[in-house]
Parts: sequence; structure tokens; C-alpha cells
Amino acid sequence: MLRINYNFQSEFGHVNILKTERNLNTSLERLETGYRINSAKDDAAGLFIADQLNLVASALDQGVRNSQDGISAAQIAETSLSQIYDKLVSIYTKAEQAANDVNSALSRSALQQDINQLIDAIDRIAKSAEFNGKKLLDGSFKNQYIHYGPRADQKLSMSIDSATATDLAAYSVRGSGQSVSSGTTGLATLLTNNRDFRFDSGSDTVQVQGINLEGYLIDGSLTDAKAIADAVNQDADLQKKGIEASAINVSTADTAFSTISVGTGGLSINFYVGPELTADFTLSYASGSSVSLTQIIDDINSKARDLGLNLTATEEGGKLVLETEGETIAIEVTAGSGTTVDLSTLIQGATGTVTGGTGSAVKVGDLTLIGAESYAYDFTGVSTTTTGLGLAAVDTAAKTSIRTDARVDTNQNAEFTLRLVNAVIKKVDKMRADLGSIQISLEAIIQNNEFSAVQQREAESRIRNVDFAKEMANFTRYQTLMQSGMAMLAQANQLPQLVLQLLR
Repeated sequence: MLRINYNFQSEFGHVNILKTERNLNTSLERLETGYRINSAKDDAAGLFIADQLNLVASALDQGVRNSQDGISAAQIAETSLSQIYDKLVSIYTKAEQAANDVNSALSRSALQQDINQLIDAIDRIAKSAEFNGKKLLDGSFKNQYIHYGPRADQKLSMSIDSATATDLAAYSVRGSGQSVSSGTTGLATLLTNNRDFRFDSGSDTVQVQGINLEGYLIDGSLTDAKAIADAVNQDADLQKKGIEASAINVSTADTAFSTISVGTGGLSINFYVGPELTADFTLSYASGSSVSLTQIIDDINSKARDLGLNLTATEEGGKLVLETEGETIAIEVTAGSGTTVDLSTLIQGATGTVTGGTGSAVKVGDLTLIGAESYAYDFTGVSTTTTGLGLAAVDTAAKTSIRTDARVDTNQNAEFTLRLVNAVIKKVDKMRADLGSIQISLEAIIQNNEFSAVQQREAESRIRNVDFAKEMANFTRYQTLMQSGMAMLAQANQLPQLVLQLLR
């Protein structure tokens, strides 16, 4: 059919040219931008997936930067703690120097001043350490989050304990071993009448931080600070909790020793060192003899040396001084007719006079417990503030800081300062170890984020970016179609002119 009012071939060619033009424009746009998806019309689902992949990759990059900031903060804190550690080592060595009894009071005072200056330096370091204006070691940097992941709540908590001199503390229990005596009864009766000086497994409790230590003790034995300290130090659970114990027993007689004139029936003194109720040795003196301070010191040291006992006797200002490594010291004196022995010349805190009979006295050692964290204890039956171990039967360890308790004015205080500073050093080392663990974790996160970001961008690239080889082939095809379409449209436009031949 020949028509002049409607040229179907031309319209068809025009429509196909427009289609080819659109495809050509799309292909050209892709080649110009390098992207397969330039708008949602190109691939709506692909655009959504690619945008999400790009979002995650960008967030992972920020997570890397956040983690690097966290590492920087941890490094600053750890470096400051390293300086604090150096100061603590100096305090420790000065306390050790002060513990030497060849020091005069003036020397110890000078050492105390040095220690105080070091403590002030620790305070300055702890209070000045900061990152981006945030204090790191004053106790305020707690539960701070490092957001490392691309999604909400993907975070790591970071806390740093206070390292100020007040907060660099241990928790301690310091008992002052008590004495009990009688000028008229033997040791067995004395202990029956004063039960806190004897351990009874059926009724007494010896626990530290809930750990039962009674299995380490001898039923019916003397209350003994050394035995309890050894039990604490041997227990694996308490070792894990960082709780340590020590004991010492120094008995300085309250009254200067006077020569004892031994009457009829002689004089015997049984010595007990430690918890067991069996005399370790006996000093015997015949009637008519005289016992001087020098003689009794020599006799005690000779017996103790022969038996390998932790007992030494010395003299201080005319008074008898007995010392052990914390073991309880007990004596039982049996005096014949005409012999008088003042118990206060033999044992610190003892009272009473033995005259023609039997008397006894007990001096318990001083127990010290120390740990980095707070803990409770229960010494029911072996201690009150005035009996046995000389501390509250049930209590919680007191916070003991280097600011207030690092004292070296006496040997005993210097020895305690050594234990205190050692516990604090362990705490600082734990803080440094925790910061090291955080840095390791953040470094692992950074590596994972960096690798994940590459994978996310690779996945996005496969969706969003154009394959140039394929698209160039498409472009060439569309370009050729456009050229051929234009040529054919020109031919289609010539078809109506055939009608003119019929009109000639």
C-alpha cells in the first residue's frame, strides 16, 4: 500500500534511532565517568548494594582512624606509667636503704624527704598525662569507648585506673601480736583460760577472701602469725588474687632484767617457738646459782642454734629481746622454793611473778597481709584487737596508699613500705599490661578493618564500575547502529516519492 499521509517505515526508523541514541548516550556516559551505574535508572538494586558497600568501606576507614587514636591514648598512658614505675623503683630502693638499722634517725628523715619528693613527682605525672584534653591517669578515663566498626555498637571499652599517689595503693591488714601471762598457772591452763591464743579447728575460723586456711594449721596449737602467713603464701587461690602475708615477732621485755637468784629446787624455763605445744628446749639452773641477762641470752642462742630454731636473743637497754620470724614465743617457768621470776623481764606484755611455783607467758607475732585489691578476712577465735593476733576478728583490709603510708622512720615501717611499694608496682605493671593488650586488640582491629575495606571496595567496584572493554564494544555497536539507522531513515523518507510516478 502506497501512502503519503503516513510513512510507517520512517516512523519505525525514527523510533529505533531514538532507542539507539539513548543506548549510545548511556554507553557514552559510562565511558566518560567510568561507572556502570550513574543513576538509579541504570540499576536500582545495584545502586543500593553499591552505596551500602561504599558506606561500610568509608566507615571502616573511620574505624581505623578511631582505633589509631585509641592506640595513641594508650601509648601516652603507658609511657607515663613507665615513668611512674621508675619512680616507684627509686622509692623501693630508698625504703630498703632505710630498713638498714645502721641508719640514724637523721638519715631516715632525709630518706623520707627523698621518698616524699618522688611521690610528688608521681602525682604530677599522673595528673598531667592527657590525650586531646582528656586526662588519662587521674581516674576519670573509665568506660571510654573506641568505636572501631562500621555499624552501631561495634565498640571496645577502654578504662585506665588512677595512678595518682593517693590511688596507688594496696590493701593491708596489720596485726600487732598480743601477750598473755599468768604467774600462777602452767601453759596448758593459761591457754584454756585464754582461747584466742590457741587454734581450735572445731570452733575457730581462719579465712582470707573466703579461702579456708584451717587445713594448713595444727588443731590445738598456739595461735601463730607465721603459720597463718605461710598458709596464705602457700594457697594457690590467694596467690592468684595477689594476696601475700608476712610475720615477725619481736618481744622486748617491759622490765629490765635483774639477776635471778635460784633458791631450793632450782629453776627451769621451757621455751616454745612456733605453734606446737611441745617445748623446744629447756633452760635449767641449779639451786644456789645466779642467772644474769648475759647468761640467759647466751643459753637461749646456744640452744636455738643447736636446734635450728628461728629464735635469737639480744639485749637492749638492759632488757631481754627475743625475736623470731613470726613464730609465737611462749615460756613456762617452774621455780623452786625461794626463787622469784618476774615474767615482765622475759616476755613483752607479760605480767605476774612466779615464786616457788609455775607461771607462763605467750607473745604472738605480728601478722601483715597485703594485696593489690580489696579483700576480707575472718579470724574468729584466734584474734581480737586485744588478744591473739591483735586485730579485729572479722574485717575488710584497709586501703593503704603510698601517699600516706610509705614511711621509713623505723625498720618495721620501712619493711612494710617495701611490701607496699612492691604491691603497687605489681598494680602499675598490670595497668601497663592491660594497656598493652588494648593496643594489641586495636592493632588487630586496624588490620582487619583495612583488609575489610579493600574487600568492600572491590565488591562495590564490581557492581558500580564499568567494564571498559565490554562497554567500548557496546558503544561501537550503538554508534554503527546510529549511522546505519540514519541512512535507512533517509531511504524511508524517499518511499512516498514513489507515489509521484503514479501521478505523472
